[in-house]
Amino acid sequence: MLEIALTREDPWPEHDWEALADRAARAAIDRTPQGELLTIPASVEISLRLTSDDEVHTLNRQYRQKDKPTNVLSFPMVQPDLIETVTQNSDDGEVLLGDIVLAHGVCAAEAAGRDIPIETHATHLIVHGVLHLLGYDHMTDREAEAMEAIETDALASLGIADPYLIQED
Repeated sequence: MLEIALTREDPWPEHDWEALADRAARAAIDRTPQGELLTIPASVEISLRLTSDDEVHTLNRQYRQKDKPTNVLSFPMVQPDLIETVTQNSDDGEVLLGDIVLAHGVCAAEAAGRDIPIETHATHLIVHGVLHLLGYDHMTDREAEAMEAIETDALASLGIADPYLIQED
């Protein structure tokens, strides 16, 4: 069973972020070899924090040595190759996949620049963050293409257009 532990802080607007995050996470997980996480008896938890640019800036500097805010940060709690072992051997029936943190200002600016609602962009970033929790990355062109394909498929299942298409003016 998938559980999203969500914390929303100002300036994030009121919205049903828990339902949005649940749909995004399920769409992402379902399109990976770890899709069984959605049906196992153990509780699979993702922590999602919607916060300010300042907090994300601090985390980005502390954990990635990048002195600026970014749109999304992911902090996996389980090594990707151990997810199956951990879920099968969970003593308390709970698996903590990890934490995802979104920065409001960066997300809002990116959404405005793409002329899409912040909820749409946040959905994409949550899908992206969940894939990072599952071990996906985009350090090489090949990894980026594989990750983007899963993101595009997951977003399409939610009725969201491919965010990687180049828009013509």
